[in-house]
Amino acid sequence: MKYCKRCVLPDTRPYVKFDSDGVCYPCRAAEQIKKTNWSERWKELESLADRYRGMNGDYYDCMITVSGGKDSYYQTYLMKEKLGMNPLLVSIDNFSWTDTGRHNFENLSAEFGVDVHTLSLNGKICKQLFREAFFKLGSPTWYFDKAIYSYPLQLAEKLNLPLIVYGEDTSFLYGGPDPTETPSAKKQLTNDVVKPVPWDEWNCSPKDVNPGMYPKDIRRLNPVFLSYYVPWSGYRNMEFARTRGFRTLEDTGEWIREGFLEQYDQIDCMGYLVHPWMKFPKFGHARVTDVASLWIRERRMTRKAAVEHVIEDDWRLDREAYHDFIRFTGISKVEFWNTVDKFANKDILEKRDGCWRLKPSVEEMLHG
Repeated sequence: MKYCKRCVLPDTRPYVKFDSDGVCYPCRAAEQIKKTNWSERWKELESLADRYRGMNGDYYDCMITVSGGKDSYYQTYLMKEKLGMNPLLVSIDNFSWTDTGRHNFENLSAEFGVDVHTLSLNGKICKQLFREAFFKLGSPTWYFDKAIYSYPLQLAEKLNLPLIVYGEDTSFLYGGPDPTETPSAKKQLTNDVVKPVPWDEWNCSPKDVNPGMYPKDIRRLNPVFLSYYVPWSGYRNMEFARTRGFRTLEDTGEWIREGFLEQYDQIDCMGYLVHPWMKFPKFGHARVTDVASLWIRERRMTRKAAVEHVIEDDWRLDREAYHDFIRFTGISKVEFWNTVDKFANKDILEKRDGCWRLKPSVEEMLHG
């Protein structure tokens, strides 16, 4: 197992590659971004908005995919207030909500004066597929994430809203199968956030999972990443969102998460966080590694400090997230931990005090 010489991403992260200097390509992408002519990129975004603004008269002229989080605030601000668009915000409802998340979601509409279309997935099917995906893939939110990507495309086609606005290009910025920088978000269909599992492998009828089906033809649609046109930083987006009524978990004191460096990202649903945590038993890294690597690139943290946080906290599963997850899915504690053990990468992990941790030899590699 190897680690990036600059950040703390390991080579076990799917698709991440290192160059001959031992530097991961998300770190190289960060270098590339610093050389970008952002004033020219903004002009491109203005031209794009000019192309679609008012295309449907007084009806909506674009769609923004949102969760109600910090990035949703920034996306809405740019499209509605800076570019004068009339957006329809589209979201997939959570299976459970924190009070903080509910406030942020409702405040988004009230603060910016926008309509929000929210789809609540079939609760019975969602619970069933959470269970199946957890046992089969170790990725419980497979169907939920599939709907997040596919349903806005369906709706955009039906409502004649070809311009669909997403936040960041995760594959380019954080490491994925397609590291090419591009404004087009069509590559999300194959970015591996949602594993390409055939529908016939799930015990359900196609009629029950319609929101998770991609449209057969999306050539008329123009989904774009805002991160191509403006410098993207989750931390700065959070700072902006707080000026418009967004609240972090530290602001509300509702829940301080274990195994996290920050308390402002993905804070609307507790149980969902089991999904990103499952990266630790499978790949030896989770959210602490992800965020620490970002902060290193943004000069918010040193690599030495990041290493300490990764070793101390990245293995921890938040107890509230765990209990919310098993409550929703009905998975027993024994079933849960047996499944975690099944996916655990024993080449890089060992059990200490009943918990999977990085082996001491791997921790030494992390120190460099």
